Amino acid sequence: MIFPLSDDDRMLIRPAWVTHGLMAANIMMFLYQLANPAFTMGYSMVPYEMTHGVDLIDSQSTQQAMQMGHTSGPVPIYLTLLFSMFMHGGWAHLGGNMLYLWIFGDNVEHRFGHVRFLAFYLLSGLVGSLCQIMLNTQSVIPNLGASGAISGILGAYLVLFPRNQVMAIFLFRIVQIPALWVLGLWVVMQIFSGFGTLSSVGETGGVAYGAHLGGFFAGLAMGIFARIMIREEPDTAFRKIYDRQR
Repeated sequence: MIFPLSDDDRMLIRPAWVTHGLMAANIMMFLYQLANPAFTMGYSMVPYEMTHGVDLIDSQSTQQAMQMGHTSGPVPIYLTLLFSMFMHGGWAHLGGNMLYLWIFGDNVEHRFGHVRFLAFYLLSGLVGSLCQIMLNTQSVIPNLGASGAISGILGAYLVLFPRNQVMAIFLFRIVQIPALWVLGLWVVMQIFSGFGTLSSVGETGGVAYGAHLGGFFAGLAMGIFARIMIREEPDTAFRKIYDRQR
């Protein structure tokens, strides 16, 4: 198994403010979840709620929802699509997503620009959630996690920076591997392992195939668009200084 540590950031000339802000938002949300367990079950995304437009607590499945520990969600219930994108099912779930966001998010943000990157992140997460819903529209199992959005970042990175070198641990050694191989292996791993579906409070269960792959292919598509339309990084005073000193 390959465990990434860092990537080639030599061309970055400005802080990745949005990436850092998203990491902070995810961490703060998880800490809030720990202090308020009922929030997790009420504000996670439930496919049944999305396809029927009703909170499980207010539906004919109230008894089943109560047995699962479900609590009331936001109004309108569709806001769980946004809230769940910043929630996680455990420390490992949070740590894995934040590691990939920290390593690969800054390069993609650098190419997209701050505002476009934020829109890209949210859209990738939304597409991932919609794909997960389509797999089982009647499911009452809560789903949560930034996996769809992070997968979108990896898809875009694969298109925009396939030759970037990634420092990773492989067979107990630190090696440099092209991003193409690292992310290609990541896609394969998503078929066999994943996280982001809660079966009960404090437990993770199942693999969010739709969220991972849906977000990834959304990122691939937007990465191709960016490669065509945004060939070079935006011109800045820092960029001019860097060019003069090369």
